[in-house]
Amino acid sequence: MITASHNPPHDNGYKVYFADGGQVVEPHARGIIEQVNKVANEFYEPLPPARQGKLIILGAELDELYKVRLRTLVLRPDVIARQTNLKIVFTAIHGTGGIIAVPVLREMGFQVVTVPEQEKQDGMFPTVKSPNPENADALSMAIDLAEKENGDLVVGTDPDSDRMGVAFRDAAGKMRLLTGNQIGSLLAYYRIRTLKSQGILNESNRARGVIIKTLVTTDLQKVIAEREGLHCVETLTGFKYIGEKLHKYEEALPPEIRRLYRALPEEETRAARLRHSWFFVFGGEESYGYSGADFVRDKDANGAAVMFAEVAAYAKSLGLTLDQLLDEIFVEYGCYLEKNGFLSFEGAEGAEKIRRLAESYKTSPPSEMDGSRVMSFMDFAAGGIKDSEGDVLPKERMTMFELADARRIAVRPSGTEPKIKFYLFAKQTCVDADTLGEAKSSLAASLDRLWGWVQEDVERRVQ
Repeated sequence: MITASHNPPHDNGYKVYFADGGQVVEPHARGIIEQVNKVANEFYEPLPPARQGKLIILGAELDELYKVRLRTLVLRPDVIARQTNLKIVFTAIHGTGGIIAVPVLREMGFQVVTVPEQEKQDGMFPTVKSPNPENADALSMAIDLAEKENGDLVVGTDPDSDRMGVAFRDAAGKMRLLTGNQIGSLLAYYRIRTLKSQGILNESNRARGVIIKTLVTTDLQKVIAEREGLHCVETLTGFKYIGEKLHKYEEALPPEIRRLYRALPEEETRAARLRHSWFFVFGGEESYGYSGADFVRDKDANGAAVMFAEVAAYAKSLGLTLDQLLDEIFVEYGCYLEKNGFLSFEGAEGAEKIRRLAESYKTSPPSEMDGSRVMSFMDFAAGGIKDSEGDVLPKERMTMFELADARRIAVRPSGTEPKIKFYLFAKQTCVDADTLGEAKSSLAASLDRLWGWVQEDVERRVQ
């Protein structure tokens, strides 16, 4: 797939997928790179016509098959039917999201208004600095339109429609952004609780239900899953690792089911997974990528838009705004807050600086951070670390620190940008409605202090 994804136009690139529909992982990724490294220059002799590949144009019939599967993500059509006045402002940010998501949302019964200036597909993304829906700037035109149209929800997808950002109208009538962690937690909570209320997940099979998240995604999703009797798997950053797990779960099915798997209706594949393998309930990462079924082996903003519109309808049916629903989740499972930061270092010199900085956390790990003692330290580049299913995680340039006051921090260089990223986590496990506001303020302040400490520590390390 040739795409700038969520990046500015000068960062165009491509993604490679394998036969199972997931992005390539080892050993295929290494094999492809070996072939790339054999290319001596930009000139080549075309293959003889008989050996050349064929260009196959996929038509509207493929879109329709995909839409049929997308509609299976809806768990409670009755909730949506009662909230047909819920108005969604949608922007594809000059990309492909409007082709699928908008008509499906309208067919579901939602009122959908699109941002005219951002409907046209344009690889220069002329109305935004960067077409990344996790940035407020990328959703600003949609938010302005929502204010004008009195919209309930803003949904924005990046140009290749795998990331989704959201803004919502709060109790005071103001449009507010949700973080990727908050969006994923609302989705995980709603889907688990609904599947249980419908009896699809029950006492006898719920242990075969699985939530998959990355290690730098909020722990709230893990707590929700485990408290509800499901299994949680944590992977490295990158949805390709979630796709790899889904391939593994398919391979665990009996051969007679595997032969028919891709052609079976969603209900039958779910029943087969619950009986013989793992039933994938939800997967996500903090960087605005989500999936609710394994018929797409990558993060999918079309599916995310369908799923989240249902969550918004559910909250509205209860007379709650989305932040009020999130607060109810905090009261039930604990208050979990996160803060993400990054530092940029441009050019070849910057790349070397990032490399040395990341290495320094392994060779000279801090004994305390922001006045809190470091209780444990994990170096994912060393290898040998296993996930909850016993699978060994690939080596990754990431270090993670657990602090005595229950805060946590992960450090990793970006794989696509000249940045080193920091993921900060804080939690308070026992809160009630009366103490929640104070807990949120205290945790947010502690994360701000920790981020300040990190930046000062980076300056010392760089020098």
